[in-house]
Amino acid sequence: MLMSLAQWLQTLSPGFGFLRVFQYITFRALMAGLTALMVGLAIGPLVIRHLAALKIGQPVRLYVKEHQSKSGTPTMGGVLVLFSIALSTLLWFDLSNRFVWIVLWVTLGFGLIGWMDDWRKVVHKDPEGMRSREKYFWQSVVGLLAAFYLLFSISEGSNGKVIDLFLHWVRSGFDVRFPPKINLLVPFFKEVSYPLGPIGFVILTYLVIVGASNAVNLTDGLDGLAIMPVVMIGASLGVFAYVTGSSVYSKYLLFPHISGSGELLVFCTAMAGAGLAFLWFNTHPAQVFMGDVGALALGGALGTIAVIVRQEIVFFVISGIFVVEAISVMVQVSYFKYTKRRYGEGRRILKMAPLHHHFEKSGWRETQVVVRFWIVTMLLCLIGLASLKLR
Repeated sequence: MLMSLAQWLQTLSPGFGFLRVFQYITFRALMAGLTALMVGLAIGPLVIRHLAALKIGQPVRLYVKEHQSKSGTPTMGGVLVLFSIALSTLLWFDLSNRFVWIVLWVTLGFGLIGWMDDWRKVVHKDPEGMRSREKYFWQSVVGLLAAFYLLFSISEGSNGKVIDLFLHWVRSGFDVRFPPKINLLVPFFKEVSYPLGPIGFVILTYLVIVGASNAVNLTDGLDGLAIMPVVMIGASLGVFAYVTGSSVYSKYLLFPHISGSGELLVFCTAMAGAGLAFLWFNTHPAQVFMGDVGALALGGALGTIAVIVRQEIVFFVISGIFVVEAISVMVQVSYFKYTKRRYGEGRRILKMAPLHHHFEKSGWRETQVVVRFWIVTMLLCLIGLASLKLR
């Protein structure tokens, strides 16, 4: 049977008592974060040099005059983040845990889509990269497969039971009253929730995963702007994962107990460590950009974790920066198309979308936009974490 490094060390604990610490999720999560951080810092310069040698440079849109000096900066640096996350997670999590595997699958699936998009843009010199329909199709494939798997896995304790539950549902003729109820939890209210049927759950999960993926991608437009909120939001979701995975804490704090979800803390800390390592090279002036390969993957990972720990509404709150960035683009594009049809020329609400460019056009320096968005994200994460106790 395959074992992670942590599991192998646990087998040695009868002879070496100090190795018993590897039984604890919190210790393994700490080690995962440190491993991802050290790996990212160690290989970061090598990855940047390799990307530069391949001439994988970031094309900058001509109408973003403030960023013309960034043209040619190596992009697709998200591979550094994904490699650090995958390696450290595989070393320190329980390989039998189904939730970590599905999050890894979603992360790497969206990462592959982003890689294909980036590759076409910077190597094939195609400014559009993957066409929108093609990109959304593959995002939908990954998102829907994850949604259907989570539909049956959240309420069951093992992979075998997940398969049995799915087969039972098929034999029932896809009864909408089956499988067991999954509720949409409302934060700050201990007894307020809304039942989701199978279709409702799949639709919600799809929207959260794919929406989060694209929202992070839209936000990734300034040095360090997207990666630090990813770190903070991921760490916050890790706390929720630890609570829902513990029968003691979930009961005390009136949260549903989701067996196995606590292991996601290992992934969340790995993501935080890898994100901080990437920020070392991505801080202004950036030596490397994340690209779609990183942004799409990290957004999808955050959305998947939020669904597993049943905190979709809290995720919407703590991801406020990503949400507002995405809405700013949708509003700007919709209003431009509407006014063009009505008046013959398109008009804009913002000076430029996404929102961070609007603030730049309004006179804020890049570093001001970035740090202020970080501060807002930190505040929103604290509000989200407050819902653990204020119920």
